[in-house]
Formats: sequence, structure tokens, C-alpha cells
Amino acid sequence: MAGIYRSLYYADVTVGSGGRLTIPQEIREDLEIDDSNVLTIRVEESPDGQRQMVIWRASAQPEE
Repeated sequence: MAGIYRSLYYADVTVGSGGRLTIPQEIREDLEIDDSNVLTIRVEESPDGQRQMVIWRASAQPEE
């Protein structure tokens, strides 16, 4: 069964050169995002054509 998520907080980010996004430090710490982590992005579309981007980090993998 799919999990149901609720919003904890929002943050505004600015799109930089080359489409780069800077994830605010508080969010990186909260989600334990570190340099070289791989994030997955999904783009969703509503019936009226609005789109949103969902980003998540996979579970940490043991280092080799």
C-alpha cells in the first residue's frame, strides 16, 4: 500500500545557471542529503495541466 505524506514545510529556491537548484541547508540536514547522493525526480501533471516536481533520495546504500 502506498504511503500518505503530509507537507511539513515549504522553501523557495532560485533556479541558477544551467537549471541548478540549491537545496536549503535546513532541508539537506533534515533529509540527510550529502554530496554525491543521487536524487530521483518525478514530474506529475494534474487533470487541468498543472505540473509539479517531486524529488526524493533513495535509502542510503552501504559504501563499497
